Amino acid sequence: MPEGDQRPRFVCGSCGTIHYQNPRIVAGCVPEWEGRILLCRRAIEPRRGYWTTPAGFMEIGETLPQAAARETLEEALADVAIGSMLAVVDVVYAAQVHVNFRARLQRPEFAAGTESLEVGLYEEAQIPWDDIAFESTRFSLRRWFEDRRQGREVLHFHELLRR
Repeated sequence: MPEGDQRPRFVCGSCGTIHYQNPRIVAGCVPEWEGRILLCRRAIEPRRGYWTTPAGFMEIGETLPQAAARETLEEALADVAIGSMLAVVDVVYAAQVHVNFRARLQRPEFAAGTESLEVGLYEEAQIPWDDIAFESTRFSLRRWFEDRRQGREVLHFHELLRR
């Protein structure tokens, strides 16, 4: 434990550099077109074959909205306008923080990127809820539809302590 710290850390035995391990940020969005949501069926692990909204790890040098838009372009070949923040989900067991935005497709043009098997626009009743890849995605989708019904844009928080 470094002096003045309250947690054990990885410290280089040669030079004394402290190597902090912190949660990674996953940025994504819930892209909408005329009341339908763009979903991607994952072509990669984890959860290959399951459905999600576009999201992925944030890169150095980009903002949260830029990361969410980039992931949408990579996974669904779709251009989005990022809107307000929808949900922040602390995925404690995976040392991640998932941040989802509301987004609007710029036009109804999309296709499966290299990380997706297929993509499509879905109304709430059509969403394959039992085949959603991640609980953070399910939480964000449910809040998106709930907010739409109530005519509001609220920032939601959720914690996932274990799988």
